[in-house]
Amino acid sequence: MTPKEVLEFAKKNKVEIVDFKFVDVPGLWQHFSIPVAELTAELFEEGIGFDGSSIRGFQAINESDMLLIPDPESAMMDPFTEHPTLSLICNVIDAVTRESYSRDPRYVAQKAEKYLKSTGIADVSYWGPEIEFFIFDSIRFGQGTNEGFYHIDSEEGFWNSGKEGPNLGYKIRYKEGYFPVPPMDQYQDLRSEMVKNLEKCGIKIEVHHHEVGTAGQTEIDMRFTTLTRMADQVLLYKYVVKNTARQRGKVVTVMPKPLFQDNGSGMHTHQSLWKGGKNLFYDKKGYGLISEAARHYIGGLLKHAHALCAFIAPTTNSYRRLVPGYEAPINLVYSARNRSACVRIPMYSTS
Repeated sequence: MTPKEVLEFAKKNKVEIVDFKFVDVPGLWQHFSIPVAELTAELFEEGIGFDGSSIRGFQAINESDMLLIPDPESAMMDPFTEHPTLSLICNVIDAVTRESYSRDPRYVAQKAEKYLKSTGIADVSYWGPEIEFFIFDSIRFGQGTNEGFYHIDSEEGFWNSGKEGPNLGYKIRYKEGYFPVPPMDQYQDLRSEMVKNLEKCGIKIEVHHHEVGTAGQTEIDMRFTTLTRMADQVLLYKYVVKNTARQRGKVVTVMPKPLFQDNGSGMHTHQSLWKGGKNLFYDKKGYGLISEAARHYIGGLLKHAHALCAFIAPTTNSYRRLVPGYEAPINLVYSARNRSACVRIPMYSTS
């Protein structure tokens, strides 16, 4: 959409509020909203100001003024707000220089896409993350001078198999949650509702299912797309599944290892390079059906794996997941079909 088309879209959908979203350095969406009367075509060029010193990883207090430039292509109706709300994803720019902000993760993704084209190696890269998460009924935690605790509960959790009171059973045992049908799988309808909401937001979904863990571990897979678009979709995905769960009185977490002695949640990310409509990673004669270009690409991932951990495994909880025995990628190798490999070559397709 163009800015003019966004204004027409807002009028057609009787929008009352416009919400601006942008991503911080740790990778979380931030937002603020304005009445629709304040939305003009000029705003898409001039931007709207905010305090960069109050956003983690952005600016110091003495250089705090920043601008957001809405991306008209990202316009959509928010499915969760009480008042009709138009959502726009924004790029961050410096208020003085008017240049893209170097610490804006969205700009980093855009630069990476431009760099790939400039090399002539490929026209485009495609990305397909498989996001896993848990659906819980309640989470309590606290930290004090004399104590620290957390308590997680789920109606599906195997630890509730002996719970007194009305108890219908159907508790999934640890590491046995992959693909059981209802009533053992208690979240079929909730996952389907999440999928419908994701599709309303323009995200193409390929499959949803219960994952290996007890207590509602879930996977909903998006269809692959280009880097910046997929980065936007990952943030939108988390926004949608968390808010859908909240409407049902549930809570979603994408943290890597919320439960002891059960599988953790990951985000396996399919990657490929294409040029002239051809998949540069495919070679029918190669190991795992991959080409020499793919092996060099994988070599780069393995060489820089330790540095990449700052982004792909940034918390102490990440390393509670990366242990043997739980289908986690703990070996710094590449391999066909082997889920313990850092880089796995899937063998579902012959092309």
